[in-house]
Amino acid sequence: MSQATYNAKSITVLEGLEAVRRRPGMYIGGVDKTGLHHLLWEIVDNSVDEVMNGHASRIVVTLHADGKTISVADNGRGIPVDAHPKTGTSALEVIFTTLHAGGKFDNDAYKVAGGLHGVGASVVNALSKALTVEVKRDGYTHTQRYRRGKPQGPVERGEPVRGSGTIVTFTADPEIFQDLSYDPALIAERLEVKTYLNKGLVIAFVDQKNKTSVEFRHDGGVADFLDAVNASRSDQRVAQMPFVLEREDEEGSVRCHVALAWTEATDEDVRSFVNTIPTRDGGTHELGLYSAVSTAVSRFMETHDLLKKGVEIKREDIREGLTGVIAVCVHEPQFQGQTKGRLNNPEVKAQVESMVRPALENFLLKNKSVGDAIAARVIQSAKAREASRAAATQVRRKTPISGRLNLPGKLADCDSGNPEDSELFIVEGDSAGGSAKQGRDRDFQAILPLKGKVLNAEQAGKAKVLDNKELTDITSAIGCGMDDQYDASRIRYGKIILLTDADSDGHHIATLLLTFFYRHVPGLLADGRVYLACPPLYKVTWGQETSWASDDAARDRILARLPKNAKPTITRFKGLGEMPAKLLYETTLDPARRRLLRVVIPQDDRPYTERTMSDLMGKEPEARFKFIMEEAYTAKDIDI
Repeated sequence: MSQATYNAKSITVLEGLEAVRRRPGMYIGGVDKTGLHHLLWEIVDNSVDEVMNGHASRIVVTLHADGKTISVADNGRGIPVDAHPKTGTSALEVIFTTLHAGGKFDNDAYKVAGGLHGVGASVVNALSKALTVEVKRDGYTHTQRYRRGKPQGPVERGEPVRGSGTIVTFTADPEIFQDLSYDPALIAERLEVKTYLNKGLVIAFVDQKNKTSVEFRHDGGVADFLDAVNASRSDQRVAQMPFVLEREDEEGSVRCHVALAWTEATDEDVRSFVNTIPTRDGGTHELGLYSAVSTAVSRFMETHDLLKKGVEIKREDIREGLTGVIAVCVHEPQFQGQTKGRLNNPEVKAQVESMVRPALENFLLKNKSVGDAIAARVIQSAKAREASRAAATQVRRKTPISGRLNLPGKLADCDSGNPEDSELFIVEGDSAGGSAKQGRDRDFQAILPLKGKVLNAEQAGKAKVLDNKELTDITSAIGCGMDDQYDASRIRYGKIILLTDADSDGHHIATLLLTFFYRHVPGLLADGRVYLACPPLYKVTWGQETSWASDDAARDRILARLPKNAKPTITRFKGLGEMPAKLLYETTLDPARRRLLRVVIPQDDRPYTERTMSDLMGKEPEARFKFIMEEAYTAKDIDI
């Protein structure tokens, strides 16, 4: 048997920006919507770096009428256009065509910056079908155009002009990205955050496609940001006065802006940033903040003898209900990966802690009423945690039989006594529930059929939710309780899988269930325990081959792969109930062959999720009417 030869000829050397186009995920995280928007964030961050270093005050982001082209303009110094001493070509061309080239490596050019790796502009250029840079500098305009990372000519000097600045216009490459449509709401949200983190900065967002424009400016900084976070959550504060700190360490290597408040919520919500870059995975600056908060609150409670006998205070008790914003500026930040999701500088933890802890202690001592309210909130959290643990000890599921008297009658439980190995399928309809019960693997798969569409928890009050039998059956089966009674240690199944028909009614039922979980059992979503099953809508048979399609697009892709003279048999399932039990197991229940979609809500997407949930499921119809009017043209075949 012949073997492929592995020698020096097998080693591929990628020149210039070719590596970026070959492996874009290494630089922007992927080629989905997140990766597409990351191109914009890279260019915006370059303009914000000019702002942070005192050279710019205004940024204009324009989404052009085609919905695929973006421009970012600032009134900064303008990218240098003179010849680079090493390459002999324009510094502008070096920046946009060479990885790890830029002014962020020179501390004289930028004291602090979000773009540290010198790859942002060149990566955007490499992944753009077309990109144009216009620079106002030294009294003239200078322009250079690129296609897929390659310059289409030298930098051209234009007419005399006043002022300075840079305009970058680019269109992402359809050969790289799956979808080139930007999300205006997400862009506006991200841009507004930049103005919270840079006092005095003005950012205008012009959406030519939807003919709207908005301008952001927040002179209150992180204090205004904290107000916006709490307003979006609708959680009541335990004390109205927030803690706000704006300070630079003694050595001048870290600048720290912090705003904190405690609410009645049972979770914590802290937004963190480094050099205005959102760090969704946290890092050493967050660790320093959490350590400072825990120590300061504990010392305040000890000083004023507020600790109760028999109540043990833990760090999670102090952080429960905490909302906050921490934004640090670091001269030499070390990020984890090009997408900069986590800060790794070990020294920043101690620097942040040394600034925040004494300031927070002093704040609590000077504002004792605020400190007392926070202390009472902490004690309440500790008592609730102890009570929850005691209750869990009494009712923890030892075997699949224990606690059965409290389970809904329609539940077909599984035999496994290990929650992490067990799955609960919430199935649409008794008929489908019957097929699922027959087809499942009863060792670890439980089935709970639902009757019709469940209550819309976004429009119903808590009392009405508690009176709804379908929803209470779900929480009883899962075992974890809801709202303030939620206890993750009592969960009876590691996976909660929503199994509904692959049509519009099924999607609606799944949405109603997700709304209930989001509002009343958010811990299931936070822990990544909720999944959507993907049952087939079509069966395509040709000769001895059988393929399954979950929607029309998947069916069309299957048909496109068949020979032109093929005459396939296409079966459309009206619902799960008409699928034989064996077929349902093979396509949807079998862990080896099924496809599940995990439902997750990233921390930085929470305001967007909150707004979407309120608009689409809330009581006010205006938002839905607006959505339908704007998106109706995208609907082709409506399943009614």
